[in-house]
Amino acid sequence: MIAILTDSTCDLPPEHARQLGIHVVPLTVNLRERRLLDWQDIDPDAVYDHMKTGGMATTAPVEEDAFSRRYRELLRDHTHVVSIHLSGKLSDTVNRARHAAQALEGGERVHVIDSGLASTPLAEAVMAAQRAVGAGGNAADVERAVHHVRETMSAEFSVASLEYLRRGGRIGRTQELMANMLGVRPILHFEDGELRAVRRIKAAHAHHDMLDKLRERFGTAPISVTIAHAGRDTGRISALRTAVASSGLNVHKGRVQLIGPVIGAHVGPGTFGFMACPVA
Repeated sequence: MIAILTDSTCDLPPEHARQLGIHVVPLTVNLRERRLLDWQDIDPDAVYDHMKTGGMATTAPVEEDAFSRRYRELLRDHTHVVSIHLSGKLSDTVNRARHAAQALEGGERVHVIDSGLASTPLAEAVMAAQRAVGAGGNAADVERAVHHVRETMSAEFSVASLEYLRRGGRIGRTQELMANMLGVRPILHFEDGELRAVRRIKAAHAHHDMLDKLRERFGTAPISVTIAHAGRDTGRISALRTAVASSGLNVHKGRVQLIGPVIGAHVGPGTFGFMACPVA
C-alpha cells in the first residue's frame, strides 16, 4: 500500500482530505503573536478579516520533526509514502521533507516530490496521485500522475494587490511596481515553481480575461474547472460560477475551493482564480 502525504497549502479542508484518504501536515500561521496550525487552529476568513483591517500575518514551513513523525506512522501500515508538497521556491517545506526522509531508517521508502505548485493546483496534483494509488499504481505511477497534472493543467490567479506577495518575498519589487496600478488587477500563474505576474487587466474584466485564456488553451475539449476564492463571499463566488457557466467552456466537472490561511496570508483578500484540467 502507498500513502499519499501532502501539506496544508493544498487547501483541501481537513475533513475532505480525510474522506479522500490523503494525509496532510500543516504549515503555521503567525497571527497576533500566536502560532496557529494552517486549517486546524485557524479558519481562512479569520486571516482575511485580520488583513482587511490592516493587520499582517506571517507563515512558517512544516518542521522537520513533524515530517519524521508522520513518515514513521505511515510506514508502519504502508509499503511506501509519496510526499507531495508546495513549490520549493515558495517555501522550505519540501526541503525539510527531504531531510526528514534521508535521516529516517527506511527513508528509501519515502518519495518526496516538489510539485512546483500551491493551493488548488497542488490539490489537483495530490488528488491525481491518490487516484493513481486507487488504480493500483506504484510509486513511479503516482509521480507520473503528478507530473501529468503539471503538464496539462492551466491555472491563473487575480490578486487585488501584489503588496502581500512582495512583503513575504514571493515576488520581486519590480514586478509589484509594474503590476500595481489603480483600477487594474495583476494576473499571476506558476512558472518554474514561482508565481509570476504575467499581465494587467481592468478589474471588472479580470475574470473574463482568465476564462478567455482557458478557452484559447482547451477549446471545446472536456475539462474540469476549479474556482479558487479567498474567503466565503457567496455573492462573488456565485458570480464566478455564472461566469464559468456562460464562458463557452466544455465543463464536465466543477468545484469551488477556498484559498486557505497560509496561502491567503501571502496573496491577500480579494484573490480569486480558475484552474482547469482536461478530462480523460
